[in-house]
Amino acid sequence: MRDRVDTLNKKIYECDMHIQKLYDAKEFLANIMPLTVETYLNIDKIQSSFIDQLNFRFSKLQDTIGESILKGILILSKEPVEKMTFLDILNRLDKLEILQKDKWLELREVRNEIAHEYSFNQDEVVDNINMVYEKTDELIMVYKELYKYIKSIDSN
Repeated sequence: MRDRVDTLNKKIYECDMHIQKLYDAKEFLANIMPLTVETYLNIDKIQSSFIDQLNFRFSKLQDTIGESILKGILILSKEPVEKMTFLDILNRLDKLEILQKDKWLELREVRNEIAHEYSFNQDEVVDNINMVYEKTDELIMVYKELYKYIKSIDSN
């Protein structure tokens, strides 16, 4: 069990690093957000790099939570997860009122949308960047709630 706790702590650290980079990107981009197609077409290389950072870190945070943190919570809670699908894990966390399944699936959809960032449709690209910028705080809040729950289990 100690190995699982150590692994979960490493993933928590990883999430914290992604969050710090998300805060940095949001702070830097605050003066140009929300984007319009016109502002998007006139961004400089540094702004473009921070948009890439925002998209990348949003995806990585969402992936790390989904691939490691959610299952880790059930393992710490001594739930039988060996044969659970990801949807089973989401349903169980929802039933335990640890995570709202619908909110998670909505955030997952945002993550999937940014995979199309290099679309030729500039309106779509701008909409996706604005959506990530807006939903970043929501994803961070989900993580913070999960973290709080982990710490409540870990202290018992």
